[in-house]
Amino acid sequence: MEDKELNLVDHLEELRKRIIISALAFVVFFIAGFIYVDDIYRWFVGDTKLMVLGPSDIMWIYFMLATVIAVAGTIPVLALQIWLFVKPALRPIERKITLSYIPALFFLFLLGLAFGYFAIFPMVLDFLVKMGQDMFVTNFTAERYFSFIMNMTLPFGVLFELPVVVMFLTSLGIINPYLLTKVRKYAYFVLIIIAVVITPPDFMSDFVVTLPLLLLYEISINLSKFVYRKRLKKLQQEEDEIIEA
Repeated sequence: MEDKELNLVDHLEELRKRIIISALAFVVFFIAGFIYVDDIYRWFVGDTKLMVLGPSDIMWIYFMLATVIAVAGTIPVLALQIWLFVKPALRPIERKITLSYIPALFFLFLLGLAFGYFAIFPMVLDFLVKMGQDMFVTNFTAERYFSFIMNMTLPFGVLFELPVVVMFLTSLGIINPYLLTKVRKYAYFVLIIIAVVITPPDFMSDFVVTLPLLLLYEISINLSKFVYRKRLKKLQQEEDEIIEA
């Protein structure tokens, strides 16, 4: 009983260590983003002058942009800390395979942000501006403009992580391609709802967003099959080696 309690304390202490490291990484990237927020801001808006309604809006923009940089930078650090936490429970081959997913998490997150910013954001913004151009004078405040950008990009940054997350969970034996295939229709329904909610109410916009999301799910299933077959093969080899020994 005492051994179990000590083991639990050790696990909690290790978890605390990983959380602290991830939090420190977030703070470091946040500070870096805060320092270079002027360059980031100008990259987004160019020479366009956006309005602010008060001094607090300026600080809000600084914090929001720095937070986005901090989240993007912390993702690989957080993934590495999770891997180090579960590492003792993994087989050597599983350690090697799961470690390779960490860079992919970061790049897919950036790819999702890029898709949201370059494909979805201009399409939705153009639709909304044209819808009200005969009735309203269009002026954007910095706060509303950047909030809109974040709403159009961050969800895709997260959703584009799906293939790597699925591969990671498959390599650990938590899920398998048969389960993903079984719940496909429910997953499709959820992804379609997400696409409809975050896009303008027209068919083409819904289609442009829905198609990549469904494609991501199908890619995830096929990647899961690939990882699942490799995992079964490795497990069989280990069993054969044990029998021979």
